[in-house]
Amino acid sequence: MNIINSLTAPFIAIFLSSSLLGVFALLRNKNVTINRVFCFMCLSIAFWSFGFFATVALKTEGTALFWGKFLYVGATFIPIFFLHFAESLLAAGILRKASLVRDTIFAILFLYLLGRGLLIKGVAPVEPYLFYDMPGQAYPFFILFFFSYVSYAHYKLVRGYRYSTGLKRNQILYVLSASVIGFTGGLLVFVPVYGIVIPPYGGYLVAIFPIILAYSIIQHRLLDINVVIKKSVIYAFASLLLLIPLSILIVVFQKLFFKDSTWLFLIAVFCIMFIAAYFFQLMKVRAERTVESYIFKNKYDYKKTISNLSRAMVSILDIHELCREIITTTTQAMSVNKASVFIFDEEDGGYKMYDSIGLGDTDGINRFAKDNPLFQWVGEQNEIVIREELERYNTGSIALSVTETLKTMGSELCLPLVAKQKLIGIINLGMKGKGEMYTHEDLELLDTMANQATVAIENARLYQDLSRAKVQMQRADRLAALGTLTAGLAHEIRNPLVAIKTFTQLLPTRFDDTEFRDHFLKVTAGEVDRIASLVTELLDFARPSQPKLNSEDLNQVVEKMALLVNTESHKKNIRILKDLYASLPFVTLDREQIKQVLLNILLNAVDATPENGTISVSTRPLTRNGYLGYVQVTIADTGKGISEEDLEKVFTPFYTTKHTGSGLGLSISHQIVQEHQGTIEVESKQNVGTTFRINLPVNPSLMEKGRQRRSGDEKNVSH
Repeated sequence: MNIINSLTAPFIAIFLSSSLLGVFALLRNKNVTINRVFCFMCLSIAFWSFGFFATVALKTEGTALFWGKFLYVGATFIPIFFLHFAESLLAAGILRKASLVRDTIFAILFLYLLGRGLLIKGVAPVEPYLFYDMPGQAYPFFILFFFSYVSYAHYKLVRGYRYSTGLKRNQILYVLSASVIGFTGGLLVFVPVYGIVIPPYGGYLVAIFPIILAYSIIQHRLLDINVVIKKSVIYAFASLLLLIPLSILIVVFQKLFFKDSTWLFLIAVFCIMFIAAYFFQLMKVRAERTVESYIFKNKYDYKKTISNLSRAMVSILDIHELCREIITTTTQAMSVNKASVFIFDEEDGGYKMYDSIGLGDTDGINRFAKDNPLFQWVGEQNEIVIREELERYNTGSIALSVTETLKTMGSELCLPLVAKQKLIGIINLGMKGKGEMYTHEDLELLDTMANQATVAIENARLYQDLSRAKVQMQRADRLAALGTLTAGLAHEIRNPLVAIKTFTQLLPTRFDDTEFRDHFLKVTAGEVDRIASLVTELLDFARPSQPKLNSEDLNQVVEKMALLVNTESHKKNIRILKDLYASLPFVTLDREQIKQVLLNILLNAVDATPENGTISVSTRPLTRNGYLGYVQVTIADTGKGISEEDLEKVFTPFYTTKHTGSGLGLSISHQIVQEHQGTIEVESKQNVGTTFRINLPVNPSLMEKGRQRRSGDEKNVSH
């Protein structure tokens, strides 16, 4: 019995596609209302299509009547779930449970009428299409029910489309398009019930309904399903497109060799093939991994190496180091004899070679103009250029020029680095191994690596630009500080010069006055010393010497500076409390410069702290973003504090609230800490005290050495 033909084939396709689509949507997100309603709608369509398939395909009156009633089980629920699917789509997944219960009662009533023979009273033979349903007394009410629900759902969709925008508007448009085509096909299938005998080719239109919905799910996120379903849905429909013609071939061979065909056997074979197709993809991936890891181990290793390189590149921020890592790893993994990396230099206006391997004398090929044919060709093609293919299939003058340039660079393969549709560079690779060709898998892997390299290079260039901007800002700050210095210096020098000038003018008339001469010499000498001191401090600030860095125990430096100010602190009966971290990592610093910083802050703390006060000095390792990066020194006093207005000026040259001093101490301290790549912070509350925090970067390579030198014998020191 030939059950698969031009009339029944679309209904099999509808049954399979609707079932798969509905179950898939439910399994992907069964907790979302719209997914559940969509699943029930698809299953209702699947029930209807399978019943219609059996009704048309089978030749006996009894089976045709059974399946004819069966299809109305699905047909009764189609308009209900379609309406609630439309409402859920328009109302962002909200389901009206009361109306669903009411509609379900209607459906059960029609199923009761169906069972009593009032909806379908029998089937009639209609040649050559075999059997069609004969409508019963309640059939007009079913037609009214069906089209009322479908029409109302379309009215709501059209109204929602008019008042929606963006993604929601596109989703509604696709549902409308699918439903109009699908229900038109369904209407054509129902027509023969009223004696209008036409072939049930409307099934082909109904078959378009799940296809459009599947496309909308993938492209426009119709349901709450992640975009990762794209491959799964495509694979499922590709399997259907392949398996349906195979099933037809099986029926044909059954007819040829066995003179008959069994539809149950066909369905079983179809399910087996579908399961085999599904598991083949899973087994294929595992088999590839197993074969590559054992039989083609070298190939598997280089793929793993290149993949690891792609992940490691994002952490390299120096562009030269990044280029070196790219070509070194690639050439070693793939046994490539020559390689080079060219990056576009905006300042130079051309492509410069940042690194190379195996090229020897690179004179003449270490820089190319922006309009060089090779780079224009690669930028326009935006894909891997293989020199051999270029020579074979392109004979134009530009292609010949590109080929010659590739030969000059020893390149067999040219990988474009494209960011924001702009060529920022290329990676050239020479001959692989012993003259082996680059396989399709090699090209896919290298293309992925090139995309990762593009992102890494862009990140490195951005970091480089930020570093340059930081240097320029520091220069601007230095110039601004020098401007302040100049104004402050003029003011500070003017006062001693006025005193010297006054005494100089009086000296000729009072030269014989011994007391005046002695006083004159004493005052002028003091004022000259004051000017010399100011100039010295100015030079220290404006042109600080480069720190002489060594691995130092910061605790020892802090300890010595605290002892140095003990004399001053004892005069005011100030206690200095020390809490030094026992296993503090060693720090790379200039010992004398850091001593100057600590001494400046400690003396300021002693000056600001009243009698019987306290000064706390502590050290500790400081972690940021989960990594140990700094060592912190904290100096806190219980002095009068600094006002909020004055706090912003503490590091400004010549700014001071003391009656004595130049106001350069904290400015110089700030400059020294910056030269050490560190930071200095200050907090203060009036009548509570002031806290300075100095953060100095740790040299990770010296941390273990510092711990060993202390060998755990140091303990927290308090005084």
